[in-house]
Amino acid sequence: MRSVYDAVIIGAGPAGATAAALLAAARWSVAVVERSQFPRAKVCGEFVSGTNLPLLERLGILDEFMDQAGPPIRRVGLFGEGPARPPEAQMPRSSDVEESWGRALSRAQLDTMLLARAAALGAVIWQPWSVIKLERQHDEFVCVAGSASGRESVELRGRLVLAAHGSWETGPLPSQLRRQPVRPTDLFGFKARFRNARLPEDLMPLLVFPGGYGGMVTADAGCVSLSCCVRRETLERIRSGCGTGTAPAASAVLAHIRSACREVDQALAGAHLEGNWKSAGPIRPGIRQSPLEGLFLLGNAAGEAHPIVAEGITMAMQSAWLLCRRLIAAGPGSRKTLCGLHLQEDYQRAWRRCFGPRLRAAAWCAQLALRPASARASQAVLRAFPSLLGWGARWSGKASAIVPARDL
Repeated sequence: MRSVYDAVIIGAGPAGATAAALLAAARWSVAVVERSQFPRAKVCGEFVSGTNLPLLERLGILDEFMDQAGPPIRRVGLFGEGPARPPEAQMPRSSDVEESWGRALSRAQLDTMLLARAAALGAVIWQPWSVIKLERQHDEFVCVAGSASGRESVELRGRLVLAAHGSWETGPLPSQLRRQPVRPTDLFGFKARFRNARLPEDLMPLLVFPGGYGGMVTADAGCVSLSCCVRRETLERIRSGCGTGTAPAASAVLAHIRSACREVDQALAGAHLEGNWKSAGPIRPGIRQSPLEGLFLLGNAAGEAHPIVAEGITMAMQSAWLLCRRLIAAGPGSRKTLCGLHLQEDYQRAWRRCFGPRLRAAAWCAQLALRPASARASQAVLRAFPSLLGWGARWSGKASAIVPARDL
């Protein structure tokens, strides 16, 4: 088996697997190192914007995605506090994409689908293996990966490294975040799927409740996915309010949301949990720069928006496309050639241009939702002018076709 590759990709989520498939299709030699065994569940809203459909077609999995994903999401709404009728608006559509309604698909299925496509195109998959050491030696990177059992290791060399390992977990790699001090305002993510929920299948509501925000969407197999973010201080308070102070975090969060949002309580009446709750965090929104020349950041490792805009999967896959179209144009030659083309700086500028507005929109919406006074005021405004929900969805990128159909 080859040990020197044109690119080594760390992480096989939507960003890493998309990059692997695009590069392998262009006849690059690619190794992907993924520490989890698929299929696996992730804390994720599961929604994929309609603007991503051209990219799924380019990858050759659009038909498979459409067969497995949930129904088209045509409306966006708001489930908040108070007895008033929840506002809703039409989901915006892209003028560049013919079939531009977004859909939801579990990460267990989506990640498996994307990685299988990358493998079919020739990418070499190391799974479940973890990169435990990464350093640059001369004109290449040396990645030391260890097996899940800890009894085996392998050295992979790559002219380039693409870090697509997410941002929620700290680690020793130069592309990973270091441990941050604990803050009361830290956000923790929770996610669960429910069967027999009574949510209109074409509606994706934003949930606003004291100390957090979230969303619901009908995904594959008729399951409703509920994902949310909760402040650390709120989580501690609602857990202690359950009696002994040791109530499971997920059950305390669900009870808190159902008590605050009447529509959520009604939608989940009679529903039952499928599988277990998942949690992760703390979430660190923001843009991150690569610390090394030739080390490219993808997905949440490159930048993370507040999940309130439900653009995580879409941004991850589109960031892979933004980078890979540049890498493929430059060719799998030496890093010196790539750096001479200022490719890294060009990619980072393109990333900020395409996703910066989404990050700003997400941060603004999150601040409105997390502050009690502004949350109440914004809910009143949205009930009076529900069309603003559609405008907000457009501002968050749901009508911006980053991958033009003409590039297929």
